Amino acid sequence: MSSKLQSLKQHTLIVADTGDIEAIRNLQPVDATTNPSLLLKAAEQESYSPLLDQVIAESASSAAPITEACDRFAVAVGSEIIKLIPGRISTEVDARLSFDRPATLKKAVELIERYERAGVTRDRVLIKIASTWEGIQAAAELEREGIQCNLTLLFSFAQAKACADAGVFLISPFVGRIYDWYKKQEARDFSGLEDPGVQSVARIYRYYKQHMYNTVVMGASFRNSGQIEALTGCDRLTISPALLQSLKDEQGELNISPLLSSDSSDEREVLNEERFRWQHNEDAMATEKLAEGIRAFAADQLKLEKLIKARAARSGV
Repeated sequence: MSSKLQSLKQHTLIVADTGDIEAIRNLQPVDATTNPSLLLKAAEQESYSPLLDQVIAESASSAAPITEACDRFAVAVGSEIIKLIPGRISTEVDARLSFDRPATLKKAVELIERYERAGVTRDRVLIKIASTWEGIQAAAELEREGIQCNLTLLFSFAQAKACADAGVFLISPFVGRIYDWYKKQEARDFSGLEDPGVQSVARIYRYYKQHMYNTVVMGASFRNSGQIEALTGCDRLTISPALLQSLKDEQGELNISPLLSSDSSDEREVLNEERFRWQHNEDAMATEKLAEGIRAFAADQLKLEKLIKARAARSGV
């Protein structure tokens, strides 16, 4: 009997949710994703010291602002990861730009240009953008320019509908954070097919397939392997190294989830800005979790900047 990870790979494309190069080398995913929190963890690891020192030296020689040093580090980490995977690396735009469409566009283009200078072609990069109205509209423009996007921090059905109509390449609906919210709100646990996070991703998946959208659905932010198993058959799943290892260590056959095999009961709806904001606002969980996620990523971005500044000061750069 094969491992659950091997079985899952028969139905779903696996993406590693990490900046840990050794974990990627060991688990051999097709794609990988990073975010400010994962980059902060990477910067704190001794194995990344040479890469970080190189970034600091390059930034100092060009008198670049600290935000540029962070971009250099994100691209440097992504460029190392891309050597180990056959697919794509997702790199995130600064969360502090989540409500600024022009600044998001500018930053996305800069990241792609950095990758291209590093020898990584744009067809191997996805630009991660928070699924705000402004972020979704920026992504629509980037897609038209040949820069493909991964819309993250997605919690509401309104966000999913808007992303599909914007023609984004991929969305990352969050399972674990939805689960966290309902577990706290209802003071009870959930498992398997009854998990609200699992149900949210499955609803989006059915809607996209029923209405023939090309946007890829990639479930993200898992708390346990049961959530992953309940979404077997989803286009892609981005999974932490710990959970990937757990699935690798456990024997068993996984079948396509029944939640993904039925038709959607949701009629197609194209949202304008007003309808988007109202529908998203009506979802208390999504409203809270989107704001919380943006704040958390922004806070980790600031911590990364402080870490780089402190390291540069110690080295006398």
